[in-house]
Amino acid sequence: MAKITQLSQLDLNASYSYADYLNWQLDKTVELIKGKIMRMSPVPNVKHQSVSWQLSGLLFNHFKKQSCHVFAAPFDVRLYDHQKSFNADKEIHTVIQPDLSVICDKNKLTEQGCLGSPDWIIEILSKGNSKKEMQIKYQLYQQSGVKEYWMVYPYEQAVHQFVLDESSQQYQLINMFAEEDIASPHLFPDLSIDLQEVFAE
Repeated sequence: MAKITQLSQLDLNASYSYADYLNWQLDKTVELIKGKIMRMSPVPNVKHQSVSWQLSGLLFNHFKKQSCHVFAAPFDVRLYDHQKSFNADKEIHTVIQPDLSVICDKNKLTEQGCLGSPDWIIEILSKGNSKKEMQIKYQLYQQSGVKEYWMVYPYEQAVHQFVLDESSQQYQLINMFAEEDIASPHLFPDLSIDLQEVFAE
């Protein structure tokens, strides 16, 4: 098998598995969504990185003495239909790298990253994120059973908080936090996040 080091060597219309993904040594970072290659947005800018750093620190300090673990990108999360039990590399067709992931089930953690849905995912949107990309991730996390999903808008200084409804298995938008609010995750109500601090220049 030829060594894959450039995206141009791959057929972007083909479908791939995690087993394929493991053999790639690409010059650009990609995600695999339902077998299709998705190029990631350009390298995050200073504002994105600042928000990520602030949130990472707050989450790390909160969870460091608890059973949950916090991981920042790059960190591979392998997703599959949570109503099925497929977990062989060749049966997994989605590998994503959320900006921040909180995982409370240590059995989901492997040397390669996370196998299964994190409890809480935070995506920090950049100007390069397309609406299509945002919709795809939203639907993907919902279908995969991610219990809580935050979309963070650094330029608007806002956070949209979605929580998965157990009965409908659909996301409900339960809060839209603004720059001066104190935000708390639904799953971890004892965690208070001062958004003024998060969005500080």
